Amino acid sequence: MKSPQKTLVTGGGGFLGKAIVKRLVERGENVSSFSRGFYPELESMGVVQVKGDISHKDAVEKACKDIDVVFHTAAKPGVWGDYSQYHNTNFIGTKNVISACIKHNVTRLVHTSSPSVIFNDHDMEGVDESFPYPDKFPTPYTKTKALAEQSVVAASKKGLKTIIIRPHLIWGPEDNHLIPRIIKRAKQLVKVGSKDKLVDTVYIDNAANAHILAADKLDQNKDLSGNIYFISQDQPIAMWDMINNILKAAGLDPITRTMPHGFVWLVGAILEVTYKSLNIKSEPKMTRFVADELATAHWFDISAAKKDLGYVPEVSTKEGLSRLEKWLRENEV
Repeated sequence: MKSPQKTLVTGGGGFLGKAIVKRLVERGENVSSFSRGFYPELESMGVVQVKGDISHKDAVEKACKDIDVVFHTAAKPGVWGDYSQYHNTNFIGTKNVISACIKHNVTRLVHTSSPSVIFNDHDMEGVDESFPYPDKFPTPYTKTKALAEQSVVAASKKGLKTIIIRPHLIWGPEDNHLIPRIIKRAKQLVKVGSKDKLVDTVYIDNAANAHILAADKLDQNKDLSGNIYFISQDQPIAMWDMINNILKAAGLDPITRTMPHGFVWLVGAILEVTYKSLNIKSEPKMTRFVADELATAHWFDISAAKKDLGYVPEVSTKEGLSRLEKWLRENEV
């Protein structure tokens, strides 16, 4: 009988990281988490918790010792902030993970990225993984995540078995990023642009499943190493329909007001200049990047993930929203 593999999830206390951890524990694997904090919920699952900063090479190397598979989900998200912070976490952190995997002969690395690395301010409708990076990145997050991707691909050419997953707009119960932002800003939100563009999203359980499928398939087929895969619900939805579905799940009124894209973009530009000139650290209520995101389509061809990984969304958007509504009723968000 094959002994359980030893897995490490960086950012195991985060939204996606914890969902991956839960699935791994259910499969009977020996799971460790590397995070800056300590999480009682992980302790209750029997997860070994290693505390440390992903930008510290020695700490990452310690966490990767005697590990078979690494799921690298730790990252600094967001659309605003000092470049150095994004660089240290997203790029240097990923380089540290790669270095540690090579040093300790880790068999596989599954790296979490984002479709935003290819965002170029224009509609993206059904594009696949061959779509190039933009000439200029709109935010520190997108640039540093693209640099991280490139490092993982380079490592695959030197012998480390890797797969990169690009989940788009992960949501669901326990979300501590997207859904709280939508709910918090419900009264200030307005529809941007005259057309309700289609976007991809992915329910949390489906995103976690995609990562584990990637590790399993990579074990079976080393030729998948270095590949990048978009992951979604495989059902693009009008952006404001999705936002209003989330608000409905939270018992809030839908967004009906509309403003022109150009006007919202200008507001974002003014706020960015103001915040920078006054050295305000908090995130502006609008930025040029967010204005462009809200006014453009972004949905992707996931046929490669279906073919190579056997990925299919196990939880439908309808079922996911039902689960989200139940969770929101039981918790204060």
